[in-house]
Amino acid sequence: MKADTIVQISNRIKEKRREKNITVQELADKANVSKGLISQIENSRTIPSLIVLIDIIKALEIDLNVFFKDIKTGNEHAMVLIKHKSEYESFEKEDAVGFNYNRIFSQSINKGTVDIVLLELAVGANRPMVQTEAFEYKYIIEGIAEYQIADEVYTLKVGDSILFDGRIPHTPKNAGSSKLSMLVVYFFETGDN
Repeated sequence: MKADTIVQISNRIKEKRREKNITVQELADKANVSKGLISQIENSRTIPSLIVLIDIIKALEIDLNVFFKDIKTGNEHAMVLIKHKSEYESFEKEDAVGFNYNRIFSQSINKGTVDIVLLELAVGANRPMVQTEAFEYKYIIEGIAEYQIADEVYTLKVGDSILFDGRIPHTPKNAGSSKLSMLVVYFFETGDN
């Protein structure tokens, strides 16, 4: 399954759960899975098995054909893609306090997927170290960041950028006295040759 398709499915689950005003725990209970698994699926951190995915869709009381109707498989190619700020898609990641994520777009390109996100950290924002199955590029737009990658801490100011393997445990911290804003680009590889 291509990474952008996974992101679309993850987003659709979260969107439908919220539309139905169901908590993560309630959906987990209905689908007979853990709350943590639902959270990881919604945040594109894990890929559910087909059986678990079907159980989640059934727990949302949605017809499978309706659920998958507008999922793009990456075979559609547009020459120009424009996203207006009003179209950015806000999302959350588990255990992240004061982190405001807005997905600009996610697109399959060649043998991978690029996911572009605007991330803002409030003063005092925190989350534990995380790992992602992507290379990550961060560009500081506003504020000061302290980026911990494994045991090293890097200080980044406006205009600075960093690229690293997201499989290494990492987390950013707002080191300033006002909002920290950064452009984040995730590069997912499909592993196909």
